[in-house]
Amino acid sequence: MAMTHRIEPVLHPVPIRTLRPTQMTVGLREVRAKREEWRKRRKTDASDFLGQHMIPVVIGPGDVPWLIDHHHLALALHEEGVEHVLVSIIAKLNHLPKKRFISVMDNRNWLHAYDETGKRRDLADLPRHIAKLVDDPYRSLAGEVRRAGGYAKSPLPYTEFLWADFFRDRIRRHQVEAKFSSAVKKGVSLARSHEAAYLPGFAGPD
Repeated sequence: MAMTHRIEPVLHPVPIRTLRPTQMTVGLREVRAKREEWRKRRKTDASDFLGQHMIPVVIGPGDVPWLIDHHHLALALHEEGVEHVLVSIIAKLNHLPKKRFISVMDNRNWLHAYDETGKRRDLADLPRHIAKLVDDPYRSLAGEVRRAGGYAKSPLPYTEFLWADFFRDRIRRHQVEAKFSSAVKKGVSLARSHEAAYLPGFAGPD
């Protein structure tokens, strides 16, 4: 029988600096957008915002919280000087030895050890702090293409990174960095093509 995990809200603040990333990159465009959103809301409903955006974590050896989603938000809040966030505990694996813990996390698809070029790296290369996350412009592109209707949001972990790699093979990095709007338009067209039919969230042609 498959094991299920009850999400357990933690109502006391957890220091952002203690969160361990489970991926190597983010899209800094998305981080900047989330920073802007926070600036607009922090003076009026900061507490409500943080309460509605709890960070999902897995508790690992040494009771370290491993961040399994919302890396962009966590980094944005960190860069805005927020020191604590609320978390939801997805699983407690703090009883496992470190090597076994990493193996379990990897097998459950809770780790994404791929660098900014889309290459698989050793799990030991995962950053120890969210401030060490590196920019992958294709991750920003993937997020914007989804918001533009290129594909649908999927519950599968790291979906946007699969789309990022799809675009990485088809759109030049210079275009993504220098002509982002043009890259998004091209990305939407590619996302609707038969080439993308294998990807989660594929929405088909217009």
